[in-house]
Amino acid sequence: MTLELILFIAAVLFGIVLYWRESQGNKLYRFFNKIMYSKELQMKTTDTKGFLYQQSFLLRLVFITALFLIAIVIAKFILPISLATVSIFMSMIVGTLAGTYVAGFIFKSGKIIDEHSDSLGEIVQETLEKGRDFIDDLKVEKKEAVEEVKKVEEKPKEEQKSARDRLKDKGYL
Repeated sequence: MTLELILFIAAVLFGIVLYWRESQGNKLYRFFNKIMYSKELQMKTTDTKGFLYQQSFLLRLVFITALFLIAIVIAKFILPISLATVSIFMSMIVGTLAGTYVAGFIFKSGKIIDEHSDSLGEIVQETLEKGRDFIDDLKVEKKEAVEEVKKVEEKPKEEQKSARDRLKDKGYL
């Protein structure tokens, strides 16, 4: 279980690195694209799609699974012990897939922050001012409420008849 957890975390980091590397350049994907397709069907030079970068979930899963299958076959021939089990294999695939989505989230949030960096300071400033105004309004309302309570307490009580006198007035005593 510990080995699977360590490999899962390593696979998440591996997925982040793969996604980042492919976002910088997709030369390997272009190479396979040139081999597989005719001149008319090949991807354009402006296209940035790669094996993991800008791919759908299913194609990412297929490419990551193929990568780890090749790695496990090579490991079976190189290593004298059988280290590649199904649980380790699955944790590496899921971890790498999760890492690609974490990297995609980081890249998208970084782009959004860069685009809105000018207005981000203004938004934060406006939010702080609104918060201060709200707190000031609460403080004023509390002072008014305390003053009202004091006014209510300060009113002198009118002298009322006792219960015995009221009963006498009604004729019950």
